[in-house]
Amino acid sequence: MNLHLVSDATGETLNAIARATVAQFEQVEIIYHRWSLIRSRLQLHRVLEGIEAEPGPVLSTLVDRALRHDLDLFCERLGVSVVNVLDPVISLLQEQIGEVATARPGRQYVLDADYFRRIDAMHYVLAHDDGQAEAGLTEADVCLVGVSRSSKTPTAFYLANRGVKAANVPLVPNLPIPAILETLSCPIIGLTIDAQALIEIRRHRLRLIGAPGLARHDASDYIDEEAVKAELLWARRLCARHGWPVIEVTRRSIEETAAAVLQRMEEWHARRRKDDKTAASLAQSPAPGSSA
Repeated sequence: MNLHLVSDATGETLNAIARATVAQFEQVEIIYHRWSLIRSRLQLHRVLEGIEAEPGPVLSTLVDRALRHDLDLFCERLGVSVVNVLDPVISLLQEQIGEVATARPGRQYVLDADYFRRIDAMHYVLAHDDGQAEAGLTEADVCLVGVSRSSKTPTAFYLANRGVKAANVPLVPNLPIPAILETLSCPIIGLTIDAQALIEIRRHRLRLIGAPGLARHDASDYIDEEAVKAELLWARRLCARHGWPVIEVTRRSIEETAAAVLQRMEEWHARRRKDDKTAASLAQSPAPGSSA
């Protein structure tokens, strides 16, 4: 089945919606036709020709009323269904806010403070990947710890795209953890993974960097099953000893791991707010035996 995604911006919204919905259908093969940055009638004409050549349902995030009208009219004549996916949310917010939404494409991509915050977070992750620039860890919003190849780096980069400064520090058996981890004022979260899955990831990594000798099962503690199991157990116990929450990433996508990290971060901040509120309340209470 053909599925046309028509956007006046980058198309990320439609891609996310399509992935989330199509994933619920197991017995269908989807051919995606992505049309992005459609902001003029000339550009839309190219889209309409594509839909006519390979008919299929259309998902749209066009906000320009004239372009939407042309797309809707064309699809109606062709007998093709079209859904403007932003309409229900925009209608709800207009009703609640009492303001008519503007029809300006790509407004979510303006170079505002949030944009520069995400760029800054990306630079931070690059500078503090794998325990680099240790002194700068004090600026982190979160610090991820875990054994080698437990998805710390890709998770940190995904979080950076959400504006989160995520440092990551490897946990290496027989080596002391960086002392700065004991003093950080941000949440520290451990990532762990199933031993067999980790061994396969490490083997693949060794093949990529051209270390065929190490890729054999018995060539290195790095991929030895018993050694890896012991390494993971040591890391879990280390996190437990420090009170660091641990996220199991074996069957999670990077997006799901990042969402779990954000949830743990919110829980950490909620506890801090509660503790601060309790401390402030105690500070204002009269001392025992004092007169009110």
